Amino acid sequence: MRSSELKTKTDAELEFDLRNARRQLFDLRMKRAVGGGQSSAALGLTKKTIARILTILQERKLGLRGQQPRG
Repeated sequence: MRSSELKTKTDAELEFDLRNARRQLFDLRMKRAVGGGQSSAALGLTKKTIARILTILQERKLGLRGQQPRG
């Protein structure tokens, strides 16, 4: 997910997306451990999405970036 898409979401929506991304990362790791043959690209993309969400939430918490109205 692009950071421009994430910046337009509210904090609650970002928290929801964060939970889903962490669950997806867990599932991908389990599939890889079992030998599902998943590419490592999916793992990397999921990790980057998690990092983007956490960065945006931290910026808002510190007041560096305000929560943008949905519109």
